[in-house]
Amino acid sequence: MFFIYTVLYAAILPFFLPGELLKRPKAARMQWLAMKFGRIGKEAGQTRKEEGRTVWVHAVSVGEVMAAVPFIEALKARGFDPVVSTITETGQQVARKKLPDCRIVYLPFDLPFAYKRAARALKPGAFVLMETELWPNAVRTMHGLGIPVFIVNGRLSEKSTAGYRRLRFFFKPVLSRLSLMCVQDEVYAERAALIGAPQRKVLVTGNFKFEMGGKGIPPAPAWAQRVTSPVIVAGSTHAGEEELVIDAYGKLRQKFPLLSLVLVPRHPERVPEVEALIKKAGLGYLKSSAAGASGKELTGVVLVDTVGELFGIYSKADVAIVGGSFIARGGQNPLEPAYWGKPVICGPDMRNFPFMPDFLKSGGALMADRETLLEILPGLLMDEGRMAAMGAAAKKFYLERSGAVEKTVNAMMGVLGGI
Repeated sequence: MFFIYTVLYAAILPFFLPGELLKRPKAARMQWLAMKFGRIGKEAGQTRKEEGRTVWVHAVSVGEVMAAVPFIEALKARGFDPVVSTITETGQQVARKKLPDCRIVYLPFDLPFAYKRAARALKPGAFVLMETELWPNAVRTMHGLGIPVFIVNGRLSEKSTAGYRRLRFFFKPVLSRLSLMCVQDEVYAERAALIGAPQRKVLVTGNFKFEMGGKGIPPAPAWAQRVTSPVIVAGSTHAGEEELVIDAYGKLRQKFPLLSLVLVPRHPERVPEVEALIKKAGLGYLKSSAAGASGKELTGVVLVDTVGELFGIYSKADVAIVGGSFIARGGQNPLEPAYWGKPVICGPDMRNFPFMPDFLKSGGALMADRETLLEILPGLLMDEGRMAAMGAAAKKFYLERSGAVEKTVNAMMGVLGGI
């Protein structure tokens, strides 16, 4: 099975490789290509501690990198030397910014020889996959080299579970090679069993996204300190959502003349598209990259065209709107504003977060749709007491579910023998 998979993967690779290469900045293309085939440069491959103390952590993109920060800090506190790999360019940027003292590489293509070459350079004592990343040859090759393989902060959506179940005959041997699969909750544990994970290797340890604070998280950028209040932060928005938020904001300005909107598209390459929507609505705006560090107040719309700042920006919100939830995307992370004790508004599709019904019951969040968003916002903005109560409930919900990182690291140490 693995042989057939590898042959098919290798046969398809030449068709998407040129396009993927051209997506990278010109100056970084050769380094990207080398790392994708397992050639890790001398500096990145230089082990800083005794052999076996390197832990290779793979976090595919921005969300996984952000969730991995407290986990990586916990590993460092135990004397390990983490190496972080990503797939996307934005993931690389955020990893370098949030984890400046870690070695950052690209995950190789899912080919055995590429992983063997990378493992010779990095000499990892453990290989860790974040959340839903399950690369068959990565697991098989590392296991074959005697390197324990872990999935941490694991989650399985209904859609991915259905896909894995159809290929259970293939993924069951992959999952059997894991040393441990640490998942966020019982729902994901049940889904892991459905796709063939051995029950003895599945452990519910909680969600890293309840532990996003700490040294890896910077404060809000300087410009955010100058945005006039009240402030709505619409974070990780997708196509079809910005127009909704911009329209609501334009109408709210009639009642709240000092109201500010900080708009953070999920994908920074969509900034020109969102900018056109703001212009079409006739609203004043400024891009965050042009906001500067002057003392001038910022009123109107701030369009964020930089990456990795949303978490800190949420600290300046009076109300947070979570994107990816007013369209069929399953929602983005509502815990980032909850960490700062901010009232959260989300759309009706939050299926990526099984805890959402409990969050709504806690009083820290409200669910709206396209029709009711404009009905909810004015009442909330006019009632500071209600906003404060919602924010306190959101923070309480967040804190009551902390501890996942410590549980996960302790479970890993049990497998690794406490090294």
